[in-house]
Amino acid sequence: MDSSTILGDLTENGQRIIVVRGGQGGKGNFRFKSSVRRSPRFAQKGEPGEEKKLGLSLKIIADVGLVGYPNAGKSTLLSRISAAKPKIADYPFTTQAPVIGMMRFENIQIQLVDTPAVTGRDSRVWLNNIARNADLIAIIVDLNNQPVDQVETILQELDSMGIIPTTNDAQEATIGKRQREMLIVGNKNDLESSSAHMGRLQTQYNAQFPVIAVSAKEGNGLEDVKRGIFEALDIIRVYTKTPGAKSDLTDPVILRRGSTLKDAAESVHKDFRSNLRYALLWGSGKFDGQRVSPEHVLQDGDVIELHI
Repeated sequence: MDSSTILGDLTENGQRIIVVRGGQGGKGNFRFKSSVRRSPRFAQKGEPGEEKKLGLSLKIIADVGLVGYPNAGKSTLLSRISAAKPKIADYPFTTQAPVIGMMRFENIQIQLVDTPAVTGRDSRVWLNNIARNADLIAIIVDLNNQPVDQVETILQELDSMGIIPTTNDAQEATIGKRQREMLIVGNKNDLESSSAHMGRLQTQYNAQFPVIAVSAKEGNGLEDVKRGIFEALDIIRVYTKTPGAKSDLTDPVILRRGSTLKDAAESVHKDFRSNLRYALLWGSGKFDGQRVSPEHVLQDGDVIELHI
């Protein structure tokens, strides 16, 4: 079988496929026991099953770490924007270990990881590992419990682990620190005092991070959170097509913003980058079907036709 053959694409919860078949089962000596043959000394062997070497590819667009204080509503938010079923309770430190959920945004899925509360006794190990490897850190705060102080404490905790917000200022960048994209989600905006606290959050941080208000419990602002996460990841979706055929708009190539046609070609196949001659573009060009060079910078929603 060719190494590029796709046997299946599991995109829904509970979906299954058969990739190899087991052999016919045999019969043990017990099956041949009778009144005159109390302890049979023979059995029937089974038939061998199929054998294949398979590759498993987990299609994850990005990792987003949910970080926050006890009872900030991280788990509730995760349950509302993904299919995850984390433990939710009114008492603090409900989340004792990371919980993963897949968030669907339009035609892509983004992995979210709910972390134990930052002030938990054993949370530092989990938080350190997840935050250092995340593409984005979503700081979840309770709008009715000194949210600015919560953000400051969380930023200090992350800094102590060597993680700082992404910056373009060379003076602010620190050698040995990992820069990560971040956004702030102010939860519980359905409560009476939330508006004033949200205003303080925006005044303090709007110039540095996206700040989004939500009520995970009531379901207010959930779509804003999804779009905010997608935009903060700074990724684009590009679609490919073959000559004379329509593009499949359900299966985009995911690239970092600022990527070129060469980058897209390499994502499709590793040999395409060096062999790419030109491409036709629908979307960000001056007109549909425009011929563009391999150095053309792509935009979200572009459709490309690669010519090797």
